[in-house]
Amino acid sequence: MPLDSVIDPREPFLDYIVLDVFTDTPFQGNPLAVFPEAGALCTSVMQRIAREFNLSETVFMTATAMPGIFDLRIFTPHQELPFAGHPTIGAAWLLRRIGWHDDQTPLILREKAGEVPIRFDGEHAWLSTPQPLSIAPSTLTRATAASLLGLSPESIIDDPVVGASCGTPFHLIGLSSVDTLGDVQANPSLLPAALKAEHGANLYLYVQESASTVRARKLRINDQVVEDPATGSAAAPLAGYLALQSHETGTLEYTITQGIEMSRPSRIGVLVEKAEQRVTALHVGGTAVVISEGRLRL
Repeated sequence: MPLDSVIDPREPFLDYIVLDVFTDTPFQGNPLAVFPEAGALCTSVMQRIAREFNLSETVFMTATAMPGIFDLRIFTPHQELPFAGHPTIGAAWLLRRIGWHDDQTPLILREKAGEVPIRFDGEHAWLSTPQPLSIAPSTLTRATAASLLGLSPESIIDDPVVGASCGTPFHLIGLSSVDTLGDVQANPSLLPAALKAEHGANLYLYVQESASTVRARKLRINDQVVEDPATGSAAAPLAGYLALQSHETGTLEYTITQGIEMSRPSRIGVLVEKAEQRVTALHVGGTAVVISEGRLRL
């Protein structure tokens, strides 16, 4: 017997949709809540809603007067983000699914970090990163990274660790084997000594299994350790960094598998455009699946 709505229709409410992103299988990938018509909400209410849902990110969309251009705001339960991959891919995929975007008009999502162009290839949505690749030595050394992760220094392949960003900075930590990836036991109490003045750390741990395939884990460490099953904003700079180590040029394709250790396997595609020894563009792609939809009482 179907349930009648328990929300009084005279009270204000917003429709939302929950997706699993970077997968086409329910209960895998990275969950995302999307509010397609959020133009009337202020920042503080968006933050409270994101805290209520308590997913890694919640997205609030607003259509603009210009065809194919939508404003996108991304919130974790604790803060707003200037850019993130899985919310961007999920929102773009959903816009086409609900018929708000055709395949003819160029699609642009305006985020805090800048305009993010979107294209579609079958069921896959592809974003172009809003900022170019930047790479610099991390504040982590091999020894401090190993200590922080509960590993031996020999398990870390780079010294110093690499720092990279396409809008959100990450410490890219290459590990020696997939078994080592599963052995990580991060200790938040060691973070202040490892990073000195930096509060909190986004760590992207990876093992390059072949020239084009990578296994990864993403950890956010401050006073606790939070793992993410799929992180497009980390996959992009990692693929760019790996492309710079390659002798190949042109368009290099990478497939990054993440979330295995969380039992939420995710598949992230990255295309790196490389000319000589310079990355000229980065594109992150994936699909999504609708899990639920509902109404939120305001």
